[in-house]
Amino acid sequence: MKQRRLGKTGWDVSEIGLGCWQLGNSFGDVSDNDAQAILSEARRLGVNFWDTANVYGGGQSEQRVAVALNQSPGTRVATKVGRGDDMFANGYVKSRVKQSIQDSARRLGVDTIDLIQTHTIPPKVMEDGEIYTWLEDFQQEGLIRHFGASVETVEEGFICLRQPKLASLQIIFSLFRQDAEDKLLAAAAEKDVGIIVRLPLASGLLSGKFGKGHKFADSDHRTFNANGEKFNVGETFAGLPFDKGVEFAERMTAMNTTGWPLAHVAIRWLLGHPQVSTVIAGVTRPDQLAQNVAAAERPALPADLNAAYGKLYRDEVRPNVRGSI
Repeated sequence: MKQRRLGKTGWDVSEIGLGCWQLGNSFGDVSDNDAQAILSEARRLGVNFWDTANVYGGGQSEQRVAVALNQSPGTRVATKVGRGDDMFANGYVKSRVKQSIQDSARRLGVDTIDLIQTHTIPPKVMEDGEIYTWLEDFQQEGLIRHFGASVETVEEGFICLRQPKLASLQIIFSLFRQDAEDKLLAAAAEKDVGIIVRLPLASGLLSGKFGKGHKFADSDHRTFNANGEKFNVGETFAGLPFDKGVEFAERMTAMNTTGWPLAHVAIRWLLGHPQVSTVIAGVTRPDQLAQNVAAAERPALPADLNAAYGKLYRDEVRPNVRGSI
């Protein structure tokens, strides 16, 4: 597994990371045994960057990660703060933020969290910046090693880049959400901020495996947040209406000249951006993680295919994305 540097952390992390949202059962039920099989496969494949959050399954994801972490030397775990513990959207005080981070550390079974990220907090809280001053204090105290931010939009990314000690920026970035490549990636690189890509397959749309009208489990966010009913619409299907996303995925498959699965093309497109440190694709089965790693081993995409996908995005996909980009 090839590695890339994660910004100011100085860590070398695997190009393919493991997104652990699925381990909180927000993409359907994943058993404890299946969760541990996924984490074991991550170790086997050299996937050494795992991303979770306190609100994934109400702490379930962090607890499942903790079981495997003792057997995974060299693995870096990132978690998040700011969505749970009655903070969002107006309850941000230093003591509450600290307690939330301490609770995550306890669930993860560590004294010091490798990387804590603000979790899509309101832009006004980002703008104020006081929360990042608190994180600097917690860093000095040894509660966290580094801190970053997980954001919804390009504009929010630029707001967070004002923080001089920000180590990482987690963004929604995919063939269905390409705007970050215009200026944000370069700005992050200039400030030595590592880019963590989430939702690289647009909640599975870019796997090319779904047809129009596909039904997901009731517990799956692709059912209960398909139109932004519970949280930001961009977190599900990149903000596209599901059937429209299926249509665009089918067109991208038809345009694909590589002979690779569309999911491989989508991941390799992301890794074609040198500013990207790691792509955290979530999985519900170990074999899916192996496929993501295989995608990273592909050569660069042909330039003409890159250009064709860029044009399709600008002309047709982007106008259908709901919410801010």
